[in-house]
Amino acid sequence: MEVIPESPVGYFLHLDQRYFLNDFIGKQLSLTWNGGIQCVGCGRQIPKTFGEGFCYPCFQSSPHASPCIIRPELCRAHFGEGRDSEWEERNHNQPHAVYLTAGDAVKVGVTRKTNLETRWIDQGATRAIVLAETTNRYEAGLLEVALKDFFSDKTNWQKMLRNEKDESIDLVDEKWRVHEEMPSDLACFFSENDDITTFEFPVLSYPSKVTSISLEKVRHHEGTLIGIKGQYLLFSDGSVLNVRRHTGFHVELKVLNF
Repeated sequence: MEVIPESPVGYFLHLDQRYFLNDFIGKQLSLTWNGGIQCVGCGRQIPKTFGEGFCYPCFQSSPHASPCIIRPELCRAHFGEGRDSEWEERNHNQPHAVYLTAGDAVKVGVTRKTNLETRWIDQGATRAIVLAETTNRYEAGLLEVALKDFFSDKTNWQKMLRNEKDESIDLVDEKWRVHEEMPSDLACFFSENDDITTFEFPVLSYPSKVTSISLEKVRHHEGTLIGIKGQYLLFSDGSVLNVRRHTGFHVELKVLNF
């Protein structure tokens, strides 16, 4: 999905055409997978995906699926190395940010500095703050690893979709609490900018229980769309669909009562 960082967040879905999904909230949707999957790397038809929409050869060779996407501390872009050195230079040997988000707990993460708001929206974060700004992905990854002793690096997707939040979390306090715990060789990257970014998601109501659905298993799903958060479509029956997990799938979207 394509996101627009406005209030509330705007969501676009690219299928046979570009749909503004916010307009469909409160409407009954029909999603049908026709069985086709196209690799987002090479474009060929494949029976299953690896990573987020890749065939196995592309999963093994594409810079978009390199191990340092998940584990930034493995990045070698600053040495001019990687699966595609030019891509790595443009995307990973660039200023990165280490950040904290607040949900049911505090989470630490890493992203390219120019990608901050999109990354926070992807994770369904309602509040976020920059903790450090580094010159490349590798440095940000090292700092993230060091901070895993204090914060989780994973989002609890079920709690996020139920909108379970710990409102007592003070991101500024959490940020400065770990300031003195940062490794000495990385402390120079600490950011004194304490601005907090907040997001409002287009959700009519949050479910008390969520059940993830996969179009590989059900092929077809109908339901009333009650909201969008992170990369998930939320339906009135408590079912949720992770759009990113279906990257490359040939899906037909219909609005039944538009």
